[in-house]
Amino acid sequence: MIEELNKKDINQIMDIWLKENKRTHNYIPEEYWDNHFEDVKKGILKAKIYVYKEKEEICGFIGLSDTYIAGIFVKAKKQSMGIGRNLIQYCKSKYPELMLSVYVKNERAIAFYKKEEFKIVKEETDKTTNEKEYVMVWKK
Repeated sequence: MIEELNKKDINQIMDIWLKENKRTHNYIPEEYWDNHFEDVKKGILKAKIYVYKEKEEICGFIGLSDTYIAGIFVKAKKQSMGIGRNLIQYCKSKYPELMLSVYVKNERAIAFYKKEEFKIVKEETDKTTNEKEYVMVWKK
C-alpha cells in the first residue's frame, strides 16, 4: 500500500535512507551520509514523501520536491519485489513529468530508471561528492 508519510514514521524513513545510501554508494565515504543525516531529515519533513507499506512496515519510499525525485529507497531485503516500480508508477500517475539525478557509478539504479522510461538528458558533477551523475527525465 502506498500512502503519504506520517511524520511519526520519520525515523523509519531515515533508517532506510542511511542504510541504503551506505550500502549502494560504497564509492562515497560513509561519513558523508552521517554528516548529512540531520539536514536530510529536515528536508524530508518539507518534501512530498510517499511510503510503501506492508502490514505497517515501511519497505520503501520516494521523496519529491515538486517534480524532482530527490530519492527513492527500498530496504535491501525487499528489493527486486516491485516496490520501487510501484512507487515510480504511483508518481507517474500524479505528475506529467519527473526528473532525478543518479550517480553514474550506480549502474543498477540507472538500469532501473531506463526500464521505467527515464531518459538521460545530461551529465554533470555533484558538487558535494565530486561524483559524476546523470540527470534523467520522464515525460507522460
